[in-house]
Amino acid sequence: MTAGPVHGTWEPRPAARWEDAFLCGNGRHGALVLGDPDDDRTVVTHHTLVRPNDDAGGRHRLPPLLADALPDVQDRLLSGDLTAAEDFTDGRPLQWVRPFHPAFRIRLRHQAAGLTGYRRELDFATGEATARHGDRSSRVFVSRADDVIVQHVTGRDLTLRLSLDHRLPNAPDDLRVGHGAVLTPEGVLLSLRARYPGSDLAYTGVTVAAVTGGRTELAPPGARVTGARSILLLTRVLRHTGEADVVAEGRALRDLLATDEPAYDTLLARHLALHRTAYKRVTLDLAAEPAERALPGSALLTRPRSTALLERLFAAGRYHLLSAGGLFPPRLTGLWTGDWDTAWSGAFTLDANLNLQTASAAAAALPEVTESLACFIQGQLPHWRDNARAVFGARGVVAPAHTDGESGHSYHFSREYPLHLWTAGADWLLKPLVDHDETYGARTPRTAAALAEVADFYEDFLTRTGPDGRLVVVPSYSPENRPANGGWGALNAAMDLSAARHALHTAAAYHPDRADHLRALADRLPPHRVNADGALAEWAWPGLEDTYDHRHLSHLYGVWPLDEITPYDTPELAAAAHRALELRGPENDSAHGHLHHALIAARLRDGRRVADALGRVLDGDFFHDSLMSAHYPRRNVYNADAAHTLPAVLIEALVQSAPDRLVLLPAPLPALPSGRLTGIRTRFGAALDLTWTPDGGTAVLRPGRTARITLWTSAGAEPLDLVAGGERVVPLPAATR
Repeated sequence: MTAGPVHGTWEPRPAARWEDAFLCGNGRHGALVLGDPDDDRTVVTHHTLVRPNDDAGGRHRLPPLLADALPDVQDRLLSGDLTAAEDFTDGRPLQWVRPFHPAFRIRLRHQAAGLTGYRRELDFATGEATARHGDRSSRVFVSRADDVIVQHVTGRDLTLRLSLDHRLPNAPDDLRVGHGAVLTPEGVLLSLRARYPGSDLAYTGVTVAAVTGGRTELAPPGARVTGARSILLLTRVLRHTGEADVVAEGRALRDLLATDEPAYDTLLARHLALHRTAYKRVTLDLAAEPAERALPGSALLTRPRSTALLERLFAAGRYHLLSAGGLFPPRLTGLWTGDWDTAWSGAFTLDANLNLQTASAAAAALPEVTESLACFIQGQLPHWRDNARAVFGARGVVAPAHTDGESGHSYHFSREYPLHLWTAGADWLLKPLVDHDETYGARTPRTAAALAEVADFYEDFLTRTGPDGRLVVVPSYSPENRPANGGWGALNAAMDLSAARHALHTAAAYHPDRADHLRALADRLPPHRVNADGALAEWAWPGLEDTYDHRHLSHLYGVWPLDEITPYDTPELAAAAHRALELRGPENDSAHGHLHHALIAARLRDGRRVADALGRVLDGDFFHDSLMSAHYPRRNVYNADAAHTLPAVLIEALVQSAPDRLVLLPAPLPALPSGRLTGIRTRFGAALDLTWTPDGGTAVLRPGRTARITLWTSAGAEPLDLVAGGERVVPLPAATR
């Protein structure tokens, strides 16, 4: 029996579908491990692998040049023409961003064998996916230290064919593929080069196989191994123009084998120093039944209200988020796909999904994920500047709603999705970086510089006023919704107002020399509007009517992730936001919509609504056996939103913090009467361990800096003084259950 939460998962059968493959990754390379003992396949991915498209020399991959037409559209919208923004375009067709795709699969075809004694496992703490069958085992991890996919196969008399196979679902028929195989003193060096149709871009995979015992011989396109005791495979992928230097890449991989200790153990130890340290910072223990903790993941998924399932999904979510974040933050599919036809291009969707997936990074102690987001933003800023100039004629930056990771230009839009009108994205994406700075107590220069550019944009863009003399955000867009009585581009979307206010005030805090001017500009923005239903309106412009049945909750941005609307500081607005949440329908049952709903409900202290939204995901069969999730119920469309967002939902229900506030058990879940959450980081610089039971509990705070905060529990509010380097134990009243 298991004494504590399980930090891994297992299955009694190989994965029959790539969606059920166990996942490994280091934020650059990814591996989907199917664990078939007879046909051992590992699908290789890399964050940079996006397929180029032909589109008339790339003219549709630049932002539209619309700035000269902006004043006329603004005039028409302000005069009451609610469809004016629908022709604010250069007439191009909808253009998707370049699609993410897998590279190839490493394939080891063994001599036939049965499945007696088979078991495959994924260890979240080490990042190893292991398959065992009799005396044969295969272990795979992706090193954070050496940026290499490592696979170690052991057994008696290993006889197999080894190859790199590009033939994955929906791979282009005209992909130009070349194979290479060369015997080496260790075993064999394999390569696969794939050149995209009609492009000078290509990607190359290189695998070094070190074979112990037996005989190795070439068997194009790969090699045949006979009678070996073990095989150690090291694999990397690179995307390039021209030709890759396979010899040099192979030499670099072979250098990793030069060690006095067993190479696998040496590589794993270097990896664990980074991966295990990060993974173990935070743990959730819900006192689940030991017998349920011992079940395979597929069996747990048939018990959707099991606390053991929530424990495991929390652990898996942190593991997958850590594994997907590195060169970039997670895509819609994290870092993984086994199909070239990836839904929504496997892109980074910035108007909701990416921020939901990274929502736990600060509190759940994963600065590695925040760093990946920071690097992603830094690399895109030049294109964000182009968006501001081309569409709005402004200085500063405007983020796109979709990106493939290479281009930050705003070119994915249409009449029904005028995403080029969305101005809130830069604030939305920089908010986790600001949270990180608050958590660790230092204002990062690159975050400060980006915030200054967001403020530059608002200084240039916020020039129009309404009848009340207040500034107007025009045109304005609330992803991905429209007023019931207006066009897709409107005026004063609640998200745009919240983002502009937050961006200006935050930039003022980082740049005291501009503070007075920026705060004065923010103060000229209109307040939120409460509609006739008593709900916070999605558009603050009078006369615009709400459309309630929609998966996005953009208008409640002020509640989450911002602290603009709270039950503590703005109770009347919080009540209106709660009413808006009550009226919101689930539309198409997207996982991100349900969990976004849950995050907002947690901020509004509605634990039953959190539990209901979470229950819709758990009851809806959204999780594959891999514990990666789907976008729709019944495991329809592979997508990381639910997997990566679920830890944030549980944390927000148990602990919330701001620079001057700590809320303990703000939205307790009725089905979780007791538990322990350890290692949480707060935005006032303290680590926190929380234990709760029906009779009360304790919170142990270890502050890294001295602060006075307000502590909120079910008993009310009280001041709390924290001293850097000390420890403060806070008792919880029984009423918090």
